[in-house]
This record gives sequence, C-alpha cells and structure tokens, in this order.
Amino acid sequence: MKSHNPHIADLRKSYERAELNEEASQADPMVQFDQWLTEAIAAELPEPNAMTVATVGSDMRPSTRVVLIKGYDEHGIVWYTNYQSRKGQQLAGDPYAALQFHWVELERVVRIEGKVQKVSAEESDAYFATRPLDHRIGAWASPQSQVIANRGVLVANAARYGAQFMLHPPRPPHWGGYRLVPDRWEFWQGRKSRLHDRLSYRLQADGVWLRERLAP
Repeated sequence: MKSHNPHIADLRKSYERAELNEEASQADPMVQFDQWLTEAIAAELPEPNAMTVATVGSDMRPSTRVVLIKGYDEHGIVWYTNYQSRKGQQLAGDPYAALQFHWVELERVVRIEGKVQKVSAEESDAYFATRPLDHRIGAWASPQSQVIANRGVLVANAARYGAQFMLHPPRPPHWGGYRLVPDRWEFWQGRKSRLHDRLSYRLQADGVWLRERLAP
C-alpha cells in the first residue's frame, strides 16, 4: 500500500532545549511533575493541562482519549467525566489507567500509571458548582459515548435541561471525578542525537520511590 504522504518518514527534529539528570531531578515524582507542569503553564503553552487517558476494556482492547487535569496532590491526579462513558465503563471493569502529558514546545513527556478510584461525591459537587452554566447543562445533555442521530439531539437536550434547571442545575448522578493514584512515573526530556533522558519512578513496598534511568 502506497503512503498518502511519502514525506512523513523523513520528518525529523533535533531536541536540544534542556536536560534531565538524577542530580537535578526531584526524589518525589509528584514534586517533579508539579515543577514541569508549572513551567508548562508559565510558558503559556496551548492547553498544558491536557492529558491522554488510556484504559482497557473487557475485550482487552486499549482505548485513549484526551481530558483535562483538574487537580493533583500527594493523593493523586484528578479529572472529571461521565461515569457512563466508554472510559467510565472500562474503569468500572478494570480500575487501572495510564496518563500522558506531552508538552511539545518544551520537548517533554510525562507518563503516569496507577489505580483509579472515584473521588467523593462532596468533591465532585464542589467542582461541578464552579463550572460555567453551559458546561453544567452539557453534563446533563450529552449521553457521552452513546450513538445519537445528529447534533440536534444535543441541542434539544440542552434546551430541555436548561428550561428544567434554569440557573441551578445539580450535578448529574452519572457525572463526577476520578483520581489516579500513581505507582509508576516516567519523565522524558528530548535530547540531541536521539539520546533522550528518561527517568523512571516505581513505588516500592515500603512506600519509597525508586528512581532509575532508562535507555531511550
């Protein structure tokens, strides 16, 4: 089969912006993540809070999608979504996921793996209340991941729920937060000649993070 873009194999980039070494990196991966995310936000990158979420279904087929991180601390990384969506159904069957941040302009990637759990109803309620009104209505209007006839279905649903709830839509019972509790991290910094820096962190039985360098 002939490629539709014969030049794609010739695309190259030399990574030379920064380095990542054991001496300068943080012993706690969450602290290292906070440092890199803060730098990505300060650099005014487009959507530095965007992350890919990978889950696995009962058929063992992996699935990815992009969501927005909404919080992080020593307990894990939080995002919000429809619990009845494809990712919600997959997490209900297999509560493990992988996250990835790709900050192209900084030549950096962060990969995170761990177990996922729902955040408390109180935490979901508190965040939902901060969302713009149309976003709160949208959470009711969209049967996420389900087949619909056309966009008119969404518009009609939004109008119906808007009229029903007016300015005070409550949080839908099928909508809320997830928290991934990391047990593995990897920080990737692009380097010249494809000799990239990769630092891996693995959580040990004693609760201490083991930091190791991986070959690129």
